[in-house]
Amino acid sequence: MLAFIARRLFVSALVFLAATAVVFVMAANVGDPLAEARQLPSGQAQEAAIAEITERMNLDEPVFVRYFRWLGSALTGDLGVNVTGQSVNAMLENAVGATLQLVLAATVLSIVVGITIGVISALRQYSGLDLSVTFAAFLFYSLPLFWVATLLKQFVAIDLNNWLADPKLALWVIGLIALFVALFCAALVVGDRRSRVTTFVVAFVAMCALLWALSETGWFADPGLGIFVISLTAVAGAIGFTTLFSGLDWHSPPMRAAMAAAIAGIASALLLDPVLRDPNLATIALLAVITAGVCFAIGWLLGGELYRRSAVQSAVFTGLFTGAVIFTDRLLQSFASYSDMKGGRPVSTIGSGTPNFQGTFWQSGLDSVGHLALPTLALMLISLATYTRYTRASMLEVMNQDYVRTARAKGLPERAVVTRHSLRNGLIPITTLTAYDIGTVMGGAVVTETVFGWRAMGRMLLDGINQGDPMPIMAFFLVAGGAIVAFNMLADIAYGFLDPRIRLS
Repeated sequence: MLAFIARRLFVSALVFLAATAVVFVMAANVGDPLAEARQLPSGQAQEAAIAEITERMNLDEPVFVRYFRWLGSALTGDLGVNVTGQSVNAMLENAVGATLQLVLAATVLSIVVGITIGVISALRQYSGLDLSVTFAAFLFYSLPLFWVATLLKQFVAIDLNNWLADPKLALWVIGLIALFVALFCAALVVGDRRSRVTTFVVAFVAMCALLWALSETGWFADPGLGIFVISLTAVAGAIGFTTLFSGLDWHSPPMRAAMAAAIAGIASALLLDPVLRDPNLATIALLAVITAGVCFAIGWLLGGELYRRSAVQSAVFTGLFTGAVIFTDRLLQSFASYSDMKGGRPVSTIGSGTPNFQGTFWQSGLDSVGHLALPTLALMLISLATYTRYTRASMLEVMNQDYVRTARAKGLPERAVVTRHSLRNGLIPITTLTAYDIGTVMGGAVVTETVFGWRAMGRMLLDGINQGDPMPIMAFFLVAGGAIVAFNMLADIAYGFLDPRIRLS
């Protein structure tokens, strides 16, 4: 393994170094950095501007000399200045931060949700759910990103902000939402027609009652979960994670560990109220680490020798999930005050944040969420289709293999067959796609940034191209190219863990 990593690092470094030379030559010839200076009135001002830019960018030297000058500075961490004299290091720092905010949430959600839907679709092959997912995936994949982003700005941001002024749901809207939820729940049920019809009716009635109650009580104007909903969600999470890792057994050690973690999370929601009123990011991170440690100890003590691994997994995931629910509840409780600070327009359409915004930790978090919601949704709708289709195709291919049929013939539970045998091997092509996708999105989402007015990596690249300035272009390439090399290396290493038959050395 170490020899493989060393060889890959050496080859990747050589390829990356050669690529920087090619990109620098192309960037140096993409435009004229003196174009704006030449538009000044003839005279000393024009000559001085041309001389200043020429000296700053070393335009009087051959392109390869300029490349080696840049390479020497880059190796020391200095990326130079752009055509206007601004530090490229400072530009890159701001651009990378904005890009991470923009693409990280969209990419993670696309991967998690896309793989989940793809697995469910493969398990329900040719069912109504599978056909609906297939239709939706092809629909979203074929839509132009700029058009989706524009529609989201009009029909989600503007119309939603208008609706929040008097948030009441019409009966036909309640019925339509409940219909889609009920159809989805019925499609998930494995059984005869009677079971699916019963599930549809129960889900439809329950969703109609819930939406009507939320609308009539004004919940959408001043939302919040409350300790009762937090408790129900924590218990449901404990049951779900235990079922995933060890199977549904109400008296098993993993179930007891997960329930204990859920109870500890519910108690912490009450006991930590003073701490959570206005914390900071370091406090939230520390609480997450403490949660993982406490839940690990709970799983270790209650799991015993036989069930210790699954008990630890169930407890840790339940604890972190409960913490996420508590975090969401705190954000929702601050929604009304944040909406008032924004003049009743909480969903934003331009930029990565409100200029000079001053608020509590939760209000600042809502401000970030409000600016991230639309671009994240736009990127997610397009990427989600790719992960869904690849996962479905990979799972269908793996599920027809002999070792999967053997696992079923041996009497293994379907959960074990799907998660341990089918999904693990089906993730190998998804790993390749994920590594490439994460590496490329680090370069920024140029179209999305343009539509939503973000100044991130994509905008820095376009500005460098339009100004004929190689320094921002090279900074962009260092981040984007380096991310592609790094994540492809991680993908190669992950192959060995997903499939022991793959040997890397």
